[in-house]
Amino acid sequence: MRQSLTALQGTIQDLLARQDWTAVQELIEPANVDETVTVFERLPVASQAVFYRLLEKDRAAGVFDLLSPKQQGDLIEALQGEEVASLFAELDPDDRAWILDELPATAATRLLSGLTPDERRLTSIVLGYEPGSIGRRMSPEYVSTRDTYTVEHTLQRVQQHIDEAETIYTIPVVDNGRHVLGIVSLRDLLRHEPDTLIGSIMREARVASAYSSAEDTARLIIDRRLLALPIVDDENRLVGIVTVDDAGRIIEQEESEDSARQGGTDPLGKPYFSTPVRSLVRSRIVWLLVLAIGATLTVQVLSIFESELAQVTALALFVPLLIGTGGNTGNQASTTITRALALGDIENRDIAKVLVRELSVGLLMGGILGILGGIITGAIYGPSIGLTIGLTLAVVCTMAAAVGGIMPIIARLLGVDPAVFSNPFITTFVDATGLVVYFLIAKTVLGI
Repeated sequence: MRQSLTALQGTIQDLLARQDWTAVQELIEPANVDETVTVFERLPVASQAVFYRLLEKDRAAGVFDLLSPKQQGDLIEALQGEEVASLFAELDPDDRAWILDELPATAATRLLSGLTPDERRLTSIVLGYEPGSIGRRMSPEYVSTRDTYTVEHTLQRVQQHIDEAETIYTIPVVDNGRHVLGIVSLRDLLRHEPDTLIGSIMREARVASAYSSAEDTARLIIDRRLLALPIVDDENRLVGIVTVDDAGRIIEQEESEDSARQGGTDPLGKPYFSTPVRSLVRSRIVWLLVLAIGATLTVQVLSIFESELAQVTALALFVPLLIGTGGNTGNQASTTITRALALGDIENRDIAKVLVRELSVGLLMGGILGILGGIITGAIYGPSIGLTIGLTLAVVCTMAAAVGGIMPIIARLLGVDPAVFSNPFITTFVDATGLVVYFLIAKTVLGI
């Protein structure tokens, strides 16, 4: 299927270049929405808006819903006039906020001005919260009820708001001041008699502050297996709701960004094939320049110990092995701890515990590798070289695991994304310090 879709995309691209619109429509007609999205994402950016205009209305709406916020923003910028206003107006307020965050200020202002006063008000509520907060990702469209209402009255409210509400399966219970008292589910309502008071069947509500981290709140929803979570302000007043599908979307975006940064690139925000080559270069080149500057530390260390290398040339043979092993050990620890931080398994106050634990892990791994490496290299290059390599592996692995383990926590304490202190930075640090350790041990053992 993947190969046929690739061939379909190539054919459609050729037809678009020849401006054969009818042939494009006939060719895409048998494809379902998911396949249409795949074709869309693999087209060059310049062709995507033209292709989108050729889709029939229902299919176009389905395709738009499946695109990432970045892709939706790019498409809206490429489209014009009533077509854009219609697309934007049909979105929920939280989805509009996702797109507006991806657009230039002038385009965002133009789109907001095209909304009805009520829709503009709802969207402005979401935009009033800081980027990165769950308030920025919540939906202000929800169905609520009161503890003094009956099941029948609440079901009537559900029916009245069923078209615009973000969800009807989790219903917050509030008082006259919109303070959250509890929640009821649609299942609860259908299970009880129409005249049952909501106050007698509501359950304790788990809520989140609108100013809380979007990622942390999303993980709470996933971890607790919640269908939705009420969002409140500082006075416990209900201001919105976040559903499990929105939580999954937030986590997907955060993990994509973390993966990119741990690999030393900036997140693309859209599929690979729809990203221009210049954008790919821009997402990587700055990080490569930074890492290249950092790598000069390694060169400097080698120049300092140039005389030792000249006396025992065999030492140079093991430099790639030692710095590679140290870098890999640090990367493993960093990835593990970054993931644990994201899941809430580790808190900032656990830094000492993590340090002790990673020192133990690194020492055990380094001991195993050091014994094996020392025996093998000693048999080939002599006992002194074997002892040097064995001791270095033990020390470098211990140091790398400790550094890789605490760097993400230090990053969080400094208010920086832990993924920024990513694998390439740890590798560069361990390379330089590992070489210093290596040559100091060599000087001691070999007497050079």
